Amino acid sequence: MNYRIGRIVMYGIFGMVAILLWSSISKTFFLPSRWTLEVAQFSLVAYYLIGGPYSIQLAANVRMDLFYSSWTPRQKAWVDVIVVWFLIFYLAILAYGAIGSTAYSLGYFGDSPFVFFKDFFHALFTGGIDAAAKKLGFIERSPTSWRPVLWPVKIIALTGIFLMLLQAISEFFKDVAALRGIDLRKDEPVHRHHEEDIYEEQA
Repeated sequence: MNYRIGRIVMYGIFGMVAILLWSSISKTFFLPSRWTLEVAQFSLVAYYLIGGPYSIQLAANVRMDLFYSSWTPRQKAWVDVIVVWFLIFYLAILAYGAIGSTAYSLGYFGDSPFVFFKDFFHALFTGGIDAAAKKLGFIERSPTSWRPVLWPVKIIALTGIFLMLLQAISEFFKDVAALRGIDLRKDEPVHRHHEEDIYEEQA
Protein backbone atom coordinates (compact mmCIF):
# COMPACT_ATOMS: atom_id res chain seq x y z
CA MET A 1 0.00 0.00 0.00
CA ASN A 2 2.75 2.45 0.93
CA TYR A 3 4.64 1.60 -2.24
CA ARG A 4 1.65 2.39 -4.45
CA ILE A 5 0.80 5.56 -2.54
CA GLY A 6 4.42 6.67 -2.72
CA ARG A 7 4.58 6.12 -6.48
CA ILE A 8 1.61 8.46 -6.87
CA VAL A 9 2.71 11.09 -4.34
CA MET A 10 6.18 11.37 -5.91
CA TYR A 11 4.62 13.28 -8.80
CA GLY A 12 3.47 15.92 -6.33
CA ILE A 13 6.81 17.65 -6.86
CA PHE A 14 5.49 18.89 -10.21
CA GLY A 15 2.45 20.37 -8.47
CA MET A 16 4.67 22.25 -6.01
CA VAL A 17 6.85 23.55 -8.84
CA ALA A 18 3.74 24.74 -10.69
CA ILE A 19 2.42 26.54 -7.59
CA LEU A 20 5.73 28.29 -6.90
CA LEU A 21 6.14 29.16 -10.58
CA TRP A 22 2.69 30.75 -10.66
CA SER A 23 3.56 32.60 -7.44
CA SER A 24 6.63 34.11 -9.11
CA ILE A 25 4.71 34.99 -12.29
CA SER A 26 1.80 36.58 -10.43
CA LYS A 27 4.13 38.67 -8.28
CA THR A 28 6.05 39.86 -11.34
CA PHE A 29 3.30 40.54 -13.86
CA PHE A 30 -0.03 40.57 -11.96
CA LEU A 31 -1.38 41.04 -8.49
CA PRO A 32 0.32 38.61 -6.06
CA SER A 33 -1.82 35.57 -5.26
CA ARG A 34 -2.58 35.22 -1.56
CA TRP A 35 -2.99 31.45 -1.67
CA THR A 36 0.27 30.32 -3.30
CA LEU A 37 2.62 30.31 -0.28
CA GLU A 38 0.29 28.37 2.00
CA VAL A 39 -0.78 25.90 -0.70
CA ALA A 40 2.92 25.27 -1.41
CA GLN A 41 3.52 24.68 2.32
CA PHE A 42 0.53 22.34 2.59
CA SER A 43 1.69 20.47 -0.53
CA LEU A 44 5.15 20.05 0.98
CA VAL A 45 3.62 18.60 4.17
CA ALA A 46 1.63 16.08 2.11
CA TYR A 47 4.63 15.27 -0.10
CA TYR A 48 6.96 14.72 2.84
CA LEU A 49 4.68 12.80 5.21
CA ILE A 50 2.70 10.72 2.71
CA GLY A 51 5.91 9.93 0.79
CA GLY A 52 7.89 9.15 3.96
CA PRO A 53 6.78 5.51 4.26
CA TYR A 54 7.78 4.90 0.63
CA SER A 55 11.22 6.36 1.38
CA ILE A 56 11.62 4.06 4.40
CA GLN A 57 10.50 1.06 2.37
CA LEU A 58 13.19 1.68 -0.25
CA ALA A 59 15.83 2.45 2.41
CA ALA A 60 16.24 5.89 0.84
CA ASN A 61 15.97 7.65 4.20
CA VAL A 62 19.04 9.32 5.67
CA ARG A 63 21.47 6.99 7.42
CA MET A 64 24.97 7.23 8.84
CA ASP A 65 26.34 5.54 5.72
CA LEU A 66 29.88 6.28 6.87
CA PHE A 67 29.49 3.33 9.27
CA TYR A 68 26.36 1.56 8.03
CA SER A 69 27.61 0.83 4.51
CA SER A 70 30.61 -1.14 5.78
CA TRP A 71 28.57 -3.52 7.95
CA THR A 72 27.43 -6.99 6.94
CA PRO A 73 23.71 -7.58 6.25
CA ARG A 74 23.36 -9.32 9.62
CA GLN A 75 25.00 -6.43 11.48
CA LYS A 76 22.70 -3.99 9.69
CA ALA A 77 19.67 -6.09 10.68
CA TRP A 78 20.73 -6.15 14.34
CA VAL A 79 21.19 -2.40 14.47
CA ASP A 80 17.95 -1.76 12.56
CA VAL A 81 15.98 -4.00 14.95
CA ILE A 82 17.10 -1.80 17.85
CA VAL A 83 17.03 1.62 16.18
CA VAL A 84 13.58 1.17 14.62
CA TRP A 85 12.05 1.24 18.11
CA PHE A 86 13.28 4.81 18.56
CA LEU A 87 11.48 5.67 15.30
CA ILE A 88 8.31 3.85 16.39
CA PHE A 89 8.34 5.64 19.76
CA TYR A 90 8.83 9.02 18.07
CA LEU A 91 6.06 8.38 15.53
CA ALA A 92 3.67 7.20 18.26
CA ILE A 93 4.21 10.45 20.19
CA LEU A 94 3.86 12.41 16.94
CA ALA A 95 0.62 10.60 16.09
CA TYR A 96 -0.81 11.33 19.54
CA GLY A 97 -0.03 15.02 19.12
CA ALA A 98 -1.44 15.02 15.58
CA ILE A 99 -4.72 13.53 16.81
CA GLY A 100 -5.06 16.29 19.39
CA SER A 101 -4.12 18.98 16.86
CA THR A 102 -6.64 17.63 14.33
CA ALA A 103 -9.38 17.62 16.98
CA TYR A 104 -8.46 21.20 17.85
CA SER A 105 -8.74 22.22 14.18
CA LEU A 106 -12.31 20.83 14.20
CA GLY A 107 -13.28 22.92 17.21
CA TYR A 108 -12.57 20.56 20.11
CA PHE A 109 -10.63 22.28 22.91
CA GLY A 110 -10.78 19.60 25.60
CA ASP A 111 -8.25 17.02 26.81
CA SER A 112 -9.85 13.87 25.32
CA PRO A 113 -9.46 13.99 21.51
CA PHE A 114 -10.06 10.24 21.23
CA VAL A 115 -13.47 10.63 22.88
CA PHE A 116 -14.23 13.52 20.54
CA PHE A 117 -13.48 11.44 17.44
CA LYS A 118 -15.39 8.47 18.86
CA ASP A 119 -18.48 10.65 19.35
CA PHE A 120 -17.97 12.36 15.99
CA PHE A 121 -17.80 9.13 13.97
CA HIS A 122 -20.64 7.58 15.96
CA ALA A 123 -22.80 10.59 15.09
CA LEU A 124 -21.66 10.46 11.46
CA PHE A 125 -22.49 6.77 10.98
CA THR A 126 -25.73 6.79 12.93
CA GLY A 127 -27.17 10.24 12.26
CA GLY A 128 -25.45 11.37 9.09
CA ILE A 129 -23.59 14.56 8.22
CA ASP A 130 -25.98 16.87 10.06
CA ALA A 131 -25.55 14.98 13.33
CA ALA A 132 -21.77 14.92 12.93
CA ALA A 133 -21.69 18.66 12.15
CA LYS A 134 -23.26 19.35 15.54
CA LYS A 135 -20.21 17.80 17.20
CA LEU A 136 -17.92 20.37 15.60
CA GLY A 137 -16.98 23.64 17.21
CA PHE A 138 -15.13 26.69 15.96
CA ILE A 139 -13.18 25.55 12.89
CA GLU A 140 -9.53 26.58 13.05
CA ARG A 141 -8.26 28.82 10.27
CA SER A 142 -4.84 30.08 9.33
CA PRO A 143 -4.15 33.59 10.71
CA THR A 144 -3.09 34.84 7.26
CA SER A 145 -5.08 37.09 4.94
CA TRP A 146 -6.21 34.07 2.89
CA ARG A 147 -7.46 32.26 6.04
CA PRO A 148 -7.84 28.68 4.82
CA VAL A 149 -9.26 26.03 7.14
CA LEU A 150 -6.50 23.84 8.58
CA TRP A 151 -8.24 20.51 9.21
CA PRO A 152 -7.57 19.08 5.70
CA VAL A 153 -3.78 19.44 5.96
CA LYS A 154 -3.85 18.15 9.55
CA ILE A 155 -5.78 15.06 8.47
CA ILE A 156 -3.24 14.52 5.68
CA ALA A 157 -0.39 14.86 8.18
CA LEU A 158 -2.07 12.42 10.59
CA THR A 159 -2.58 9.92 7.75
CA GLY A 160 1.07 10.21 6.73
CA ILE A 161 2.29 9.68 10.29
CA PHE A 162 0.04 6.63 10.67
CA LEU A 163 1.30 5.12 7.39
CA MET A 164 4.89 5.80 8.45
CA LEU A 165 4.24 4.08 11.77
CA LEU A 166 2.89 1.02 9.94
CA GLN A 167 5.95 0.99 7.69
CA ALA A 168 8.31 1.24 10.67
CA ILE A 169 6.59 -1.75 12.31
CA SER A 170 6.84 -3.61 9.00
CA GLU A 171 10.58 -2.88 8.83
CA PHE A 172 11.01 -4.28 12.36
CA PHE A 173 9.47 -7.62 11.38
CA LYS A 174 11.54 -7.74 8.19
CA ASP A 175 14.73 -7.24 10.17
CA VAL A 176 13.74 -9.87 12.74
CA ALA A 177 13.04 -12.27 9.88
CA ALA A 178 16.42 -11.43 8.30
CA LEU A 179 18.16 -12.37 11.57
CA ARG A 180 16.37 -15.73 11.38
CA GLY A 181 17.50 -16.25 7.78
CA ILE A 182 14.16 -15.40 6.17
CA ASP A 183 14.02 -12.76 3.44
CA LEU A 184 10.66 -10.96 3.61
CA ARG A 185 11.94 -8.27 1.26
CA LYS A 186 12.27 -10.58 -1.76
CA ASP A 187 8.96 -9.36 -3.24
CA GLU A 188 9.88 -5.68 -2.86
CA PRO A 189 11.53 -3.58 -5.58
CA VAL A 190 15.32 -4.01 -5.57
CA HIS A 191 17.07 -0.80 -4.56
CA ARG A 192 20.64 0.30 -4.10
CA HIS A 193 21.11 -0.94 -0.51
CA HIS A 194 19.62 -4.33 -1.36
CA GLU A 195 21.91 -4.76 -4.35
CA GLU A 196 24.94 -4.08 -2.16
CA ASP A 197 23.76 -6.65 0.40
CA ILE A 198 23.13 -9.27 -2.30
CA TYR A 199 26.57 -8.78 -3.81
CA GLU A 200 28.17 -8.92 -0.34
CA GLU A 201 26.39 -12.18 0.52
CA GLN A 202 27.40 -13.71 -2.83
CA ALA A 203 31.03 -12.72 -2.26
